[in-house]
Amino acid sequence: MFLYTFWAFFALLIITAIYLGWKIAKTDMRRRIIPDAYLFPLLIIGAILVTFFPSWPVNTGAAVIGMAFGYIMSAVVGLVFDRILQRRDPKSESPIGMGDIKLISVGGLWCGPTGLAIALVLACIFGAAWGFRKKEKFIPFAPFFVVAVFLSLITITFLI
Repeated sequence: MFLYTFWAFFALLIITAIYLGWKIAKTDMRRRIIPDAYLFPLLIIGAILVTFFPSWPVNTGAAVIGMAFGYIMSAVVGLVFDRILQRRDPKSESPIGMGDIKLISVGGLWCGPTGLAIALVLACIFGAAWGFRKKEKFIPFAPFFVVAVFLSLITITFLI
């Protein structure tokens, strides 16, 4: 009985996470914002999975390192790009928002530093391809990152 409850809870968490990822991607595509109302529950679900489910492909230590690395790296990259763009055009918008930084940090929690690296590369490739195809100035990062984290989890589970 306990085993069925355990896996039912696991399935509920995964289904909820997929729904939250879909809502994050949809909101970023439409409104250019990543709401904390979807992001923080995704963070809590990731922390529960990493901590209490031993079959999860990332252990707790790697998840914390991935989360810290994701936050620091994306904040530094965003700051550098912001400074470069501010020199060219003082009225320009920041290319990486805080929602993107928090989302990358949550992605680091879900898939650790190795999975985060895979997810970032995939998300950048997908986003660049979409940007070239659509010829748009704004490229929403969240839809591509959410898909890339899913693919990264599959990769680190079955290939690494």
